[in-house]
Amino acid sequence: MTEQKKFSIDWALMTGLLTLSAISLFVLYSAGDQNTDLLIRQSIRITLAFVVMLVVARVTPEQLLRWTPYIYSIGILLLVIVLGAGVIGKGAQRWIDIGFVRFQPAEMMKLAVPMMVAWVMVKKPLPASLPTVILGFIVVAIPAFLVIKQPDLGTAILIAASGLVVIFFAGMSWRIIAVLAGLLAAAAPLGWYLIRDYQRQRILTLFDPWSDPLGAGYHTIQSAIAVGSGGMYGKGWLNGSQSQLDFIPERSTDFIFAVFSEEFGFIGSMILLLAYLFVIGRSLYIAIEAKDSYTRLLCGSLAVTFAIYVFVNIGMVTGILPIVGVPLPLISYGGTSMVSLMAGFGILMSAYSNRWFMH
Repeated sequence: MTEQKKFSIDWALMTGLLTLSAISLFVLYSAGDQNTDLLIRQSIRITLAFVVMLVVARVTPEQLLRWTPYIYSIGILLLVIVLGAGVIGKGAQRWIDIGFVRFQPAEMMKLAVPMMVAWVMVKKPLPASLPTVILGFIVVAIPAFLVIKQPDLGTAILIAASGLVVIFFAGMSWRIIAVLAGLLAAAAPLGWYLIRDYQRQRILTLFDPWSDPLGAGYHTIQSAIAVGSGGMYGKGWLNGSQSQLDFIPERSTDFIFAVFSEEFGFIGSMILLLAYLFVIGRSLYIAIEAKDSYTRLLCGSLAVTFAIYVFVNIGMVTGILPIVGVPLPLISYGGTSMVSLMAGFGILMSAYSNRWFMH
């Protein structure tokens, strides 16, 4: 049995996470109409998320490797239960209610899928062979399909991305990538007819939001106006006209970046992006330092997937991507998403703590 190093925290990564959490509370006070109750609830959720991170950080990579198939299987079971007996909200069946808490199993799969794909990849020598790659795709496809059925296309795409990043890091050849890209392009017309009407409308709205400025294009137009009106230095904290006059929809959740950009401008937005880049860069460094293939693949996927979350949300708010309902990680108001993200950073903390004692 491998020796375990005394638990240690990567204070560089912790500083980045604490900085983003502080920014979250700061901007939520403005986005939430200076509602102190909202701030208290978010503070409790942030505290819980950090506790989860520290608990997960105590789990060694060897233990995580052993538990991976069970975690993935439980996640699949919960997704099946959601489709049969899940709680319906806003037209979607995504939650399980167990009385004292309501949670979204799809959030769990954002961790379980890359864990399971990494588990599959390291069973054979790397780089991954074609049969191993195909098995990895199956592992990704099952939960992605179940989440699409809820329906939740945005979360399904993020879950799929987290697993596909692992396959890419495992050494998937460029020939396979080219073939898959060709198949995806060929299947795109079929996919267009399989997605729901509102999802097609979101894609069409991306190219011409002004075709329906008070309907499908409203979110995109108002958020883009807010981002642009912030200028170089912003209008100042609590002084954003678009946000304070309630023009920005979902301003404390999916569109909180529009509030931030309006109040703090281009300079503030760049500082926020630098904070994100620091966290992503530090996470990639931890992945590189990990001493076994499973942990390197998993941590690399967590770092890149976090970057994808940031890109998708900001792209959605600024009008370069369709609206898919993805929150700005660690900034938007919410509990389940933040807890799952911080559990991922707990895995990174564990990799850092055990980095010299893995084989």
